[in-house]
Amino acid sequence: MNYSYIIVGGGLAGASAIEGIRAIDKQGSILLIGSEKHLPYHRPPLSKQLWTGKKKLADIFIKDKSYYEINDVSLDLGIQVTGVNAKDKKIFFGNGKEYGFQKLLLATGGKPRRLSIPGADLDEIDYFRTFDDYLNLKSRTTECKTALVIGGGFIGSEISAALTLQGIKATMIFPGEYPCSNIFPASLGLAIGNEFRRRGIRIVAHDKPQTIEKANNSYKISTGNREVIMADMVIAGLGIDPEIDVARDAGLRMENGVTVNELLETSIPGIYAAGDVAFFPYQALNKMARIEHWDNARAQGLQAGRNMAGAREPYTHMPYFFSDLFNFGYEAVGEIDARLMTKADWQLENDTGIVYYLDGNKVRGIMLCNIWDKVEDARRIIKSGRELSDELKREFVAINKRK
Repeated sequence: MNYSYIIVGGGLAGASAIEGIRAIDKQGSILLIGSEKHLPYHRPPLSKQLWTGKKKLADIFIKDKSYYEINDVSLDLGIQVTGVNAKDKKIFFGNGKEYGFQKLLLATGGKPRRLSIPGADLDEIDYFRTFDDYLNLKSRTTECKTALVIGGGFIGSEISAALTLQGIKATMIFPGEYPCSNIFPASLGLAIGNEFRRRGIRIVAHDKPQTIEKANNSYKISTGNREVIMADMVIAGLGIDPEIDVARDAGLRMENGVTVNELLETSIPGIYAAGDVAFFPYQALNKMARIEHWDNARAQGLQAGRNMAGAREPYTHMPYFFSDLFNFGYEAVGEIDARLMTKADWQLENDTGIVYYLDGNKVRGIMLCNIWDKVEDARRIIKSGRELSDELKREFVAINKRK
């Protein structure tokens, strides 16, 4: 079976590529292959809005089944690609099935990092990533009272907050000083940590689990600092690694993921990559980057689809990301890295205001804390290459206050 376009990856980047292809090519045959059995869905609600009740399960699917039927897209879900022959333009599966393609998009996303300690492979440990992981964890909250969340990044912080809203007594353990220490400046991160404690979350900082044992219906976790933590369930949110096995098998150039050019095309013409797996030229920041956020997957998938269909347009989008931790929410764009110099302009300290991330005095990133609908203004400032000044601060505050 041969297709004009094959998309490997049933996530947001893959689903968005369909829209991009059909904007240019109304007739070419499309096959979407996904390793999960579900239709493509949005991941952020798995650790956010599904827990707060702001979204229902049906809301998280990117499109319903009729969308794929109307756009004449074939689906092959719940199946793993095992190999790619780039020369002959074929992909293979473990069951002997194979497909031919004219253009191929690898939108394979990432796989959760796993612990490498005794007990890390216990079946009940939830390496939180997928829709099924959410369903499993949600079902367990009805019978469990305590949880250990390993990791202090996006997933660890969001899941700890989500479980607390379900009445679960959560403990977080991570090697840093405070949650999301890779992006928050110290004063903000410490304030977030204090708010977590006020909400009843126990924080074990500067520490890591060393062993996990089953203890009747609970778990016994021993840490590097010789602490023992008991919990009814264990969730690991350690980040992801790009899923590159298929790309490596195809002989594509690899760096921090699958290397692509400004058109999102890989080192082999006719094969593209987008989303969490793509290492791409980030034009606004003049650097190569791999970005694991929702907005990048959406925009890159769309552009890759257009380029597969002949548009030949460079990817110039400046993606943003967002999170909600109890009453603290933020949107951020640009280079958000706690290793950069930061300066904050607070309306309410460590709650409402703007954090600027600086290289020298040049604005490289902006985090909007409890300030909404101003991402485009932040993009404009970063793209301008301006240095931080009192004038820029006054200008941006004026923009934020504008109705």
